[in-house]
This record gives sequence, structure tokens and C-alpha cells, in this order.
Amino acid sequence: LRSAPDYCEPLIAATAVPSQNTRASLVSRMKLDPLTDTESPRFASTRLAPVLALTFPLLLLVAILTWIVQSRLVSAQKVAIDYAPIRALMITGGCCHDYENQKLILSAGISTRVSVDWTIVHEGGDARDHKVSLYSDPDWPKNYDVIVHNECFGGIEDDEFIRSIATAHDKHGVGAVMLHCSMHSYRLAKHDEGRKLLGVSSFNHGKKNPITVKQLVPGHPVLKGLPKDYVTPQGELYNVVKVWPTATALAQGTTDTTPDPQVCIWVNQYGKSRVFGTTIGHHNETMEDPAYL
Repeated sequence: LRSAPDYCEPLIAATAVPSQNTRASLVSRMKLDPLTDTESPRFASTRLAPVLALTFPLLLLVAILTWIVQSRLVSAQKVAIDYAPIRALMITGGCCHDYENQKLILSAGISTRVSVDWTIVHEGGDARDHKVSLYSDPDWPKNYDVIVHNECFGGIEDDEFIRSIATAHDKHGVGAVMLHCSMHSYRLAKHDEGRKLLGVSSFNHGKKNPITVKQLVPGHPVLKGLPKDYVTPQGELYNVVKVWPTATALAQGTTDTTPDPQVCIWVNQYGKSRVFGTTIGHHNETMEDPAYL
């Protein structure tokens, strides 16, 4: 009890072992023989009063301490839940980008902002048609909270393989972060399942130029921290020919060589999976930008 918080001290004092003077006072009130502690029969009816006087504060203390402990335990459990590391799987690899460094830029940069337990699968070298081995398991996303797709396998034509990647997200309700060439990775599919997961349809891009980003939904939580008039250090703006009905465009971009605005940041709902997508991110300089991270 002596290590209890300060606000418990009045309660501790109320239930402390009586001092000699306090005991003498109690003896006087109870009419006990101070030597034998035997009760005088004439005052037997007053015996319980001081006992109850100590019992009630003790019960109150027990109740309050129990409540405090339970509250602290609930708070501790809540903190543990609120601040448990995000279990993130990053899938990366393929042609045309510096994925060896980008996987480090993204994992380290994001981890300085939020607690993340990363698993990184990097396969395929610079091939366009590599099939990530993890995707052969129909339950591949089940142990993660979110999947970060930063891959570029635009030469794959296996429709069922592509479909299985998308439907696995919905099956397990695992969210996705779709970056840059992930929009072009499985563009050769004859069906739209992959594009429904992405939330947009894109098949090509413009020349490399910094991208001027205009917010379409100012104040949206996803855009928090993004400057109002943001220009990427470098850029490669994708041409987006369709935004799917399940998606909400949050920003669009233009460049010197692509004056027509193109959606470049959005959110999407694919079945049970929440999806964030951006076509920004070709260059390491852009990914390293604090505004991007």
C-alpha cells in the first residue's frame, strides 16, 4: 500500500494500524480494560461501532484499489492493442525500377512513423513475367494486416494466376497499398479482377518529369501531411483511363509533357479489402521525400 499512488494516501491512513494514542482512544470509547482488553459488560453494546468504523474504510479501499487495478489492466490491454506492430508484407521485384533500394527506403521510412513488423518478399530480378512464388498459396495474405505491392511484372498473361492474387485479398479481408508499377503489373489479363482490386485501369505512362499534384478532396485523412501544392522531386505520370465505381479519386497530377490531369492518388474498396493506390513513385528521390512517406 505504501507504494500506491498519492491519491490513495487518505485511504491508506484511514486503514493504517492504530498508534498507541489512537488505540488508547479506542479503548476509552469501547470501555475496555487497557491492561486485559476485556470488555466491560456494561458497554458490550458499543463493541461493534469502532470495528465497523475500520471495516467500511477497508472495504472501500479494497473496492477502489480493485477498480484502479482493473482500470490499469484494461488500459494496458488497450495500449497493447493500439500500439501492436502492424504486420506488413511487402512484395517487390521486377523490371525497370530500383527495387533493391526501394524496399529499404519504404520499410525504414515507414517504420520511423509507425510500428511495423515487416516481411519482405523480393523475387524476379528484372524480369517482366516472373510469378511470385508466394502467390501459389491461396491463403498467402492471411497472416498479415496489410500488403504493400511495389512490383513490376507487366508481362504475365496467366489470367487465373492474376485473378487469384486479387481474390485472396477479398477472401481474407486484408488491405493493400498499391504503388506505381503495381498498376501495370498484371495489365495483360483478359478480365478486370485485378483492376477492380486496384480501383483504376492504367496501361501506359508519360515521359519522366516532376509531377504537380492537385488535391481533389482536401482534408481527407489519407492526404494528411501532403503539401497543398506538392511537386514530386522526379516523376513518371501514369495515364489512368478509368476510375472504378468503388474508388474515390483524392488527387490528380500533371507534368510538362502530360498536361491533361491524371488521377494519381485514390482509395478503393474491393470486397472486404480497403485499398490505397498511387501511381507516384518511380524514382528513389520521390520515395525518400517525407511528403511521400
